[in-house]
Amino acid sequence: MNVVSSILVLAGCVLIVLAAVGILRLRTPYARFHAAGKASPVGFILIAAGAAGELGWSAAALLAVSAVALSITLPIGVHLLFRAVHATTPNDHLVLDELAADRADSEAPR
Repeated sequence: MNVVSSILVLAGCVLIVLAAVGILRLRTPYARFHAAGKASPVGFILIAAGAAGELGWSAAALLAVSAVALSITLPIGVHLLFRAVHATTPNDHLVLDELAADRADSEAPR
């Protein structure tokens, strides 16, 4: 394997591992979707570019088609998952009523 292909594959693997860590460590489903939806296609594109450099033109064309398909469909899928989670969960943690909090603080007995 040549050096450029190795670096691309390694960079893609590191990015995908970071996305997996983000999925495991982040607290809200929205943040988890963001980690998976942004890093996964970029990691795949890096790995595909590294593999294409080693496998030849016909494999590079197939990898390019799959990278384009993933780059188009993954954001749509993540958006639909966002909408499904937003529609089915209470969104109390998304809205902070600062005026009500200020009123409660001012009316609290001292």
